[in-house]
Amino acid sequence: MSLPRRPSIFFRSCAFVLAALLPLVVWSAGDTSDIVVRVQKDGATIIVDVDCPVAAEREVAWEVLTDYDGMAKFISNLTESAVRMRMGNRLQVAQKGKASRGPLSISFENMREIELVPKSEIRSRLIAGDTMPAAFVTRIEERDGMTHVMHTGTYTPSMWVPPGIGPSLIESETRKQYAEIRTEILRRAQSR
Repeated sequence: MSLPRRPSIFFRSCAFVLAALLPLVVWSAGDTSDIVVRVQKDGATIIVDVDCPVAAEREVAWEVLTDYDGMAKFISNLTESAVRMRMGNRLQVAQKGKASRGPLSISFENMREIELVPKSEIRSRLIAGDTMPAAFVTRIEERDGMTHVMHTGTYTPSMWVPPGIGPSLIESETRKQYAEIRTEILRRAQSR
């Protein structure tokens, strides 16, 4: 049995959806059951909500979440991540990478406009790429003795995402992504 020369529409759709989540894309082998991820499909729009608890100080979480120049070092499917423009608390960040599923892989490239509300909120919107329109807000909250990374976003992939299996795949991959972000936060917290 031979593989098709081009990835299926389903796989390409999922890859683009994963690319939209790239500020936080990652893999971790640890327990991720406490990371709450909700994915909904409303027509062509994907809605993602995440609550990722981490036993570290807010400042360390902020440092990791805003380390755009170093992100490719701890996010497994990013090959490049760089701040292209900085004006105070506003940034433009370019990222490249590859999303893989089984033997297939899709390369992606995007540009984000980011507004930082220091140590509490990151507002991001895609200004170039394959999942437009796309807008995300990531907040850092402290409650119950833990820091919570709260992420909410909506985006419209350029490719069709099938109901049921599409959101389920996005949910699984998003949980992995936040587990790796949490791993990096904990690594930095322990090294201080």
